[in-house]
Amino acid sequence: MTNPRLRIGIVGLGRMGRRHAENLAHRIAESELVAACSPVADELEWATRELGVAQTYTEYGAMLARAEIDAVFIVSPTTLHAPQIVDALRARKHVFSEKPLSLEVAECRRVEAEAALQPDLKVMIGFVRRFDASYRHAHALIREGRIGRPLMVRSHTLDQDDPSGFFVRYSQASGGIFVDMSVHDVDAARWLLGVSDVARVFASGLIGVHEGLREWNDVDNGVATCEFASGEIATIYASRTMAHGFECMTEVIGTKGRILVGGDARRDHVVISDVHGVRHECTPTFYERFEDAFLCEDTEFVRAVIEDRPPPLTLRDATEATRITLALRQSLTERRVVSL
Repeated sequence: MTNPRLRIGIVGLGRMGRRHAENLAHRIAESELVAACSPVADELEWATRELGVAQTYTEYGAMLARAEIDAVFIVSPTTLHAPQIVDALRARKHVFSEKPLSLEVAECRRVEAEAALQPDLKVMIGFVRRFDASYRHAHALIREGRIGRPLMVRSHTLDQDDPSGFFVRYSQASGGIFVDMSVHDVDAARWLLGVSDVARVFASGLIGVHEGLREWNDVDNGVATCEFASGEIATIYASRTMAHGFECMTEVIGTKGRILVGGDARRDHVVISDVHGVRHECTPTFYERFEDAFLCEDTEFVRAVIEDRPPPLTLRDATEATRITLALRQSLTERRVVSL
């Protein structure tokens, strides 16, 4: 790096793209957001008005052609992640991409192969729980042997119900509830247990509220079991119909104890007592829960490039998360155990 700041272009300025863009433009001293790409004119106008981005593009290839861009952030629809990563690597850019890596294992492998051809370029997929302070603390305690040998994970990710039906429409391209939501639980389970290969999975689910999901063979509540080749087990629950807000919880059970991360959906430490009882407010969405972790994730990628060190998670981690959650989707639709 000849420039002390990493010059970044971002593609995709929707809900998550704007969050990453704000971090890169205003909250990370080592980064400079120099370009933005989107087919939506309003999104490009926002980037210029709110973030001062001078270079805006409607064509991804045109942005990649700019030699002064060192790295790209890919926050586009899931189906574009893999081909856009490959294009960026061939244009000699470092790459951060939102999860999942792809909806096809073959495409994940193609990205891995392309990255292997250019080992000097950094590629990182955004599994944000690995950058959350509480999850990192839990991981460190497990590695220290505080709970003995970790045996099981119980995990859930629960979204507040969205009556607008956004995720119903999105389900066609998202890969479904397990690929879109539980990919975080699967990645966290592999990381916390310190294991890799899954032997077999089973998933089941139902539609409690959003009948439109039936068209895409998806559900709004699902449960899954993953059996690892070395014997450990992870059980996962995903829901899009919670009334109270967003909630995630991960419990790791070992031979000498257990560790619990999250579970009560607290927005903060305020407790309200009034005529309705005693209660606390909840985190409304995943971003409020993981805002600091997203900033840490973006910062870690920028520093990995500047300091020329490996990113804290590998492309194989991203491939395995996709492979496992696609097997869960197959198990859900075919109503059977799937071996990997």
